[in-house]
Amino acid sequence: MIFFGSGPFAVPILKALHRAPEAEIVAVVGPPDRAAGRHARPTAAPAVARARDLGLPVFQPVRLRGDEALSHLRALRPDLGVLADYGRIIPGPVLELPRHGILNVHPSLLPRHRGATPVPATILAGDAQAGVTLIRMDEGIDSGPIVASAAWPLDGTELAPELEARAASEGARLLAGTLTAWLAGAIKPRPQDVAAVTLTRPLRRSDGQLDPLRPVAELERQVRAFQPWPGSWIETIVGRLVVWRAEAAPGFVTGDATPGRIGRFGLCAADGHLALREVQPAGGRRMTWDELVRGRPAIVGSEVRPAE
Repeated sequence: MIFFGSGPFAVPILKALHRAPEAEIVAVVGPPDRAAGRHARPTAAPAVARARDLGLPVFQPVRLRGDEALSHLRALRPDLGVLADYGRIIPGPVLELPRHGILNVHPSLLPRHRGATPVPATILAGDAQAGVTLIRMDEGIDSGPIVASAAWPLDGTELAPELEARAASEGARLLAGTLTAWLAGAIKPRPQDVAAVTLTRPLRRSDGQLDPLRPVAELERQVRAFQPWPGSWIETIVGRLVVWRAEAAPGFVTGDATPGRIGRFGLCAADGHLALREVQPAGGRRMTWDELVRGRPAIVGSEVRPAE
């Protein structure tokens, strides 16, 4: 088996495969180490670092499209591939190498939330449940047929890092419970419902700015969905203010409730108040909203500013 992975979501899945008696991992394919930190030391992606800890062989091509990478993988004669949080396109010739295909562990209930950011999208949309799906990869973006899936309810308080960790754990469990049947040919994958497809895209830094013209419920979900990247923030008279925790109070109005005005409890929005609970001023530490107001009382009564 060949495992393709990079980010932290991939780590529990790699660990589960390492324990699986059916799987002999002949390569962990990940990105090259990147310079990081003040001293620009080469740093491995989380999945690559864990593979090294487990003593597994690591392959880190700059690109998979090319004869050198393809020849290396072909020589391994893989029966199966598994991919989780790899972040790169798998070219067709690589998809065709394993006779049992490549299974992608995707942290959403496909066909909902295909693409790069399914976990933030699940929270942002206010979905009642989250899930993880195994698909047999094809050359589309998360469009392959479904092999297995698992779902669980959401209570509306989840942060993106927490939900991603839960999805990784559930994905590892789902894969471990599916592997034997898949290798035996006992599972017939089913096509995705094209009419139910939703797409996600990579997030940009500018996506994090809170728009007071939107409903407060959407703003509260954004605060939870966009952690740690790109974060959620407003531009104020005391500089950029990152919002770490907030509560939606639709219909709650105090004083001048013009959307964009900052009140004693937080931000006035389109249909109520976004109560700010924990914030972080530029260059400062995380603190409660009350702490910020005590130290910088002029912020109350001011208005948010457009991004520069």
